[in-house]
Amino acid sequence: MLLTPRLRPRTSRTAALVAACASVALLAAAAPQPATPLGIGDRLFPHLGNPGYDVQSYDIAFTYKGDNRKPLDAVTKIDARATSRLDRVNLDFSHGTVRSVEVNGAPARFATSDEDLIVTPARPVVPGQPLHVVVRHTSNPVPGKEEVGWVRTKDGLAMANQADAAHRVFPCNDHPADKAYFTFHVSAPKGYTAVANGLPLGKMRQGGATNWAYRTLHPMATELAQVSIGHSAVIHQKGPHGLPVRDVVPAKDAKALAPWLKKTPGQLAWMESKVGRYPFENYGVLVAEASTGFELETQTLSLFERELFMRPEYPKWYVDSILVHEMAHQWFGDSVSPRTWSDLWLNEGHATWYEALYAQEKAHQSMQTRMRNAYRDSDGWRAAGGPPAAPKGPAAGEKISIFRPVVYDGSALVLYALRQEIGTDRFERLERIWVRTHRDSTATTADFTALASRIAGRDLTGFFDGWLYGAKTPPMPGHPDWKSQPAQK
Repeated sequence: MLLTPRLRPRTSRTAALVAACASVALLAAAAPQPATPLGIGDRLFPHLGNPGYDVQSYDIAFTYKGDNRKPLDAVTKIDARATSRLDRVNLDFSHGTVRSVEVNGAPARFATSDEDLIVTPARPVVPGQPLHVVVRHTSNPVPGKEEVGWVRTKDGLAMANQADAAHRVFPCNDHPADKAYFTFHVSAPKGYTAVANGLPLGKMRQGGATNWAYRTLHPMATELAQVSIGHSAVIHQKGPHGLPVRDVVPAKDAKALAPWLKKTPGQLAWMESKVGRYPFENYGVLVAEASTGFELETQTLSLFERELFMRPEYPKWYVDSILVHEMAHQWFGDSVSPRTWSDLWLNEGHATWYEALYAQEKAHQSMQTRMRNAYRDSDGWRAAGGPPAAPKGPAAGEKISIFRPVVYDGSALVLYALRQEIGTDRFERLERIWVRTHRDSTATTADFTALASRIAGRDLTGFFDGWLYGAKTPPMPGHPDWKSQPAQK
């Protein structure tokens, strides 16, 4: 996610909430307990996540009837495997009505508590047993305070689920630690185009509607799911190695947006020259006519506000760098996902790094100047938001507030210091090995620091302790004259 700077004052909107689903086992011998929300103990969001099962795949069907103010009919099918005995199964779900639930082919009782859907199977599910859940429900696009999930666009809907808003759209285990494969089925009236993550499986006319289907070829975190429904043009081109590039834009803007879209293959080639082959089956830009206040790295189809491309005040190099920021996330954050939300700096620090590097190489915007300015402000950022790898929790009622400057330029500054410390050759090798080693998986800060030490050929624990966890910014290697301003009180 990149929070888009505005050229005029505006009220910030919480969009892309923060962290994940819940689902848990109650041990067999215990007496029945009340249906309560459960969590995996994420440091920033302890009530989110599920230790009781591992999701393998989601198959989700939506029926859109042409009014983005009314709930969609939906069916969510979850294939998982139990990792402990489950007398109850907790799913994250809110902002919709549950009509029925089945577990392993049998009807199941269900209740809701807070933002959990708590399911009681007809018989307990034992460790290692397949867990197949079918939930028939509605999916409500009408926003509430702090809620994103569905974003209502001028001509339909799109999704913005970061960080914990996927469960406002469909029942799930809404934490990036549990990635899974996705299949989407979308029925929409004539005149609408539906797109989703992954490759198209086909479309079929049925009465006055068209049914569209898409499937991912790589596992995905729930926060990265994307379904867009609108009066859209789908524009196809080829990227490096024949990679399918699919851009989705408002049909009326296709001509105006064409110059921006034509840059995607070259930007993909540039990223591949830095970190290696693109990790997914396709890529594209999704332009939505909506006001969100951010851009978002939904997997294989990054979401952008239409306004970003239409405002003449934004320099072209700046828009290009934002396009690269979300593209870089396909490697850093999407393919290699954070194990916990405290590892967020690995996502945003790297995306900001390649955003700045692209601006330097293509538009002569000095990386060193940007990093020196970041160093100047770093102590203030740490005081406000915590150090990069130990961020403060969100402000009350503002879950998006974990997306603070310290995880953007403040974390790119850590990477700059690391490159200064170990040298450019070792740093670039680290980046390539990192995304290759953890592709289609999750990783932690400890994984990154251990790999950096191995590639550097020496223990970097002391270096990382200061840069990732210190309340004050350490001296910059090679730049002893750089100073950080004291935090404002």
